[in-house]
Amino acid sequence: MIARYRAWFLSVVVTLTFAAPTTSYAQVVVIANGSPITEYDIQQRMKLDAISQKSPNRQQAINDLIDDRLKIARAKVYGLEVGDSEITGAFENMAGRQHITVAQFTQVLERSGISPNTVKARIRAEMTWQQLIRGKYNSSLQIGDSDIAKALKDKNEGDAPAVGYIYTLYPVMVVVARGSSEATISAKRSEAENLRSRFASCADGLAMARGLRDVAVRDPITKNSADLSPQLRDLLGNIQVGRLTPPEVTAQGLQMFAVCNKKESATDSPQKREMREQLFVKRFESESKKYLDEIRKAAMIEYKNNK
Repeated sequence: MIARYRAWFLSVVVTLTFAAPTTSYAQVVVIANGSPITEYDIQQRMKLDAISQKSPNRQQAINDLIDDRLKIARAKVYGLEVGDSEITGAFENMAGRQHITVAQFTQVLERSGISPNTVKARIRAEMTWQQLIRGKYNSSLQIGDSDIAKALKDKNEGDAPAVGYIYTLYPVMVVVARGSSEATISAKRSEAENLRSRFASCADGLAMARGLRDVAVRDPITKNSADLSPQLRDLLGNIQVGRLTPPEVTAQGLQMFAVCNKKESATDSPQKREMREQLFVKRFESESKKYLDEIRKAAMIEYKNNK
C-alpha cells in the first residue's frame, strides 16, 4: 500500500508553540469546488511540511490543500469514504512506529504548533485517494511475473538467481520479570547465551529448552524471506539450520529463534518483492498524477482577495 504519511514524522523538530486559530487565521484564502481553505489550514500545512523535512512553501501548501479537497470530493462521487476508525488506527500506527504513545505523539505535534486534526485530515485525503486510484485503475496496476522478470533483466539482474527462502522458526523465550535489575538481566542474558551455545539441533535443542526453568518454547511460525526486514533477512541467512539466533530484548524477556527448516522458494524472493513494489509505486504515481491533473482542469478554484 502506498502510504506516504508513514515517513512524515521519522524526524520531528520541536521548534514552534501551539496556538489556537485567531480571527485572521479564520480568513478564507481559497475555495476549491465549494470547499473553503483558510489561513489556519495553510499555516498548519506549512508547519506539517516543516517537521517532515520539507521546506515550508506557502503556495505549495495551498496547492496540496486544494489537491486534498479535490481528492476527497471526487472519491465521494464514487461512494468512497474512509471511516474515522481507520483514520484513528493510522494515527496510532504513526505513534507506534516512533515507539511512543498516542498521547505523547499528540504532545509532540502540539509543541510543534500542529493540531492532530491537521494530521488526520492529511491521512484521510491520502487513504481516500489510494482507494479511488486502486479501484479505478485496478487492471493497469496489476504487476505480472513477466513484468518483474523484464525489469530485473533491464537492471542486469536477470542472470542472478532471484531465490528466496521459507523459514520454519520456533520462538524461544528466556523469561525476565518486568522491573528486573540490570544484574538480573545480565544473568539471564548469560543463561540465554549458554543455551544458544549448547543448542546444536532442533530435535534435541527444543526438548532441552523446554526442560529449563524460565524458558518458554512457543509454537512454530513460517516466514518468507521476502517478508522480512533486510536486517532480519541477513541475520537468518547467516544462521545454520538447527541453531539459535542471538538473544534480543523484548517486553517479555530475551527472545531467540530456533531455525528448524529453510527451503528455497523461487516463486517469491526479496528481489522480486522489491521490484514488484517499485513497479507498483511507479504505475500508481503515474495514474494518480494523470487523474489529478484531469480533476484540477475541471475544478472551480477561486482565490479570495483578503488584503
